[in-house]
Amino acid sequence: MAQQPTKNTQVAPTLRRELKARHLTMIAIGGSIGTGLFVASGATVSQAGPGGALLSYALIGIMVYFLMTSLGELAAFMPVSGSFSTYGSRYVEEGFGFALGWNYWYNWAVTIAVDLVASQLVMNYWFPDTPGWIWSALFLGLIFLLNYISVRGFGEAEYWFSLIKVVTVIIFIAVGVLMITGIMRGAETAGWHNWAIGDAPFAGGFASMIGVAMIVGFSFQGTELIGVAAGESENPGKNIPRAVRQVFWRILLFYILAILVISLIIPYTDPSLLRNEVGDISVSPFTLVFRNAGLLSAAAVMNAVILTAVLSAGNSGMYASTRMLFTLASEGKAPRMFAKLSKGGVPRNALYATTIVAALCFLSSMFGNQTVYLWLLNTSGMTGFIAWLGIAVSHYRFRRGYVLQGRDLKKLPYLSGFFPFGPVFAFVLCLIITLGQNYQAFLKDTIDWGGVAATYIGLPLFLIIWFGYKLSKGTKVVKYSDMEFPDHVDK
Repeated sequence: MAQQPTKNTQVAPTLRRELKARHLTMIAIGGSIGTGLFVASGATVSQAGPGGALLSYALIGIMVYFLMTSLGELAAFMPVSGSFSTYGSRYVEEGFGFALGWNYWYNWAVTIAVDLVASQLVMNYWFPDTPGWIWSALFLGLIFLLNYISVRGFGEAEYWFSLIKVVTVIIFIAVGVLMITGIMRGAETAGWHNWAIGDAPFAGGFASMIGVAMIVGFSFQGTELIGVAAGESENPGKNIPRAVRQVFWRILLFYILAILVISLIIPYTDPSLLRNEVGDISVSPFTLVFRNAGLLSAAAVMNAVILTAVLSAGNSGMYASTRMLFTLASEGKAPRMFAKLSKGGVPRNALYATTIVAALCFLSSMFGNQTVYLWLLNTSGMTGFIAWLGIAVSHYRFRRGYVLQGRDLKKLPYLSGFFPFGPVFAFVLCLIITLGQNYQAFLKDTIDWGGVAATYIGLPLFLIIWFGYKLSKGTKVVKYSDMEFPDHVDK
């Protein structure tokens, strides 16, 4: 059983290393910029107050940074498209990696369906009389083609999608600073007085911060995509660390400053902030700030940007799920047909399967049972946190095994400077967020077991897949002394 991961290292080089440094940089920067920032950030300020929202974003941001440094050390040393699924198999336990891979594939396949639904809501702003399924079918076809041609097609599309999002956030922060300093006058008076309203800056106390932390955590999901892209990147030993190092500045600039600007311009008591709907662009805090600055076309512009964010998420989801299914097949953990590559180095059979699953999940939302769709959505939501937990555990055990075997840390292409605190801190905080997603349900007189099951179903599903594989194959936790480290590192 221990030989299976080696198969992946033989198959993975047949993938084309066509993702350049600029592609990886934008994947790293744009990975977590989406509707979570453009729309849901208003709800975080409303529920936790300006100070509580800032603290939550800072805390989760630090956790994500630690996770990315852990993933960066692993991905730079062993750049494979399976990423943390492969690392989990090699350095934790084979069934653990198996469960991580299948859950992550499922997560993104369902997320594509969610993005297709969101695209309808966004396009309804401009074309209210056009049936929504037409837009979903059109965008699914576009995302499929971008991933079908070559990995460079995905990389180029993601580069420009991310660039639009980055430019929007920079303009937003610039306009906000001009309003706060009084250079640009708005409908609302900007300033620190918004932090003194009511129970600000920490409205709702600790309980609200826990609730906000869950929203923030979902907003940051997608940053781990650079680990999946490592298997098809040029010079991963150099470009992966460069992309990881930018995570901290992205968190500081795009989230902390954006939340600060929102809290100084819009009072946290503004009822518009509490609404959290992708289809209602008027409630985006970005739109509200631009309108206060006198930019009357803000809603139309932000609608276009949010459409870009939705397409970016769908494009990334198609890529990530396809590569994960390809890696599982390469390691003998999925049907071998999904390991077949086209002449251009694209796992098209895996792409077909992912597209069909995404389309079926989307159809369940349109023509089937809404309850089924919501359960699919809730199941996938937990998987992102499980993937993060897997990264933290894999890195901790990787480093321990690497050192115990007497290997030189200086030979690693990238070295996380926060070991062991970084992965331990990330694991503990991520576990708290995962288990606390619906903790309020247990505080009521009558527990809503249906709601609890819908929220936490992803966790037992992961454990069932893990231990089902473990029992059927008889796998055990990999001993530090038995860990295999590739002698050759791509540079």
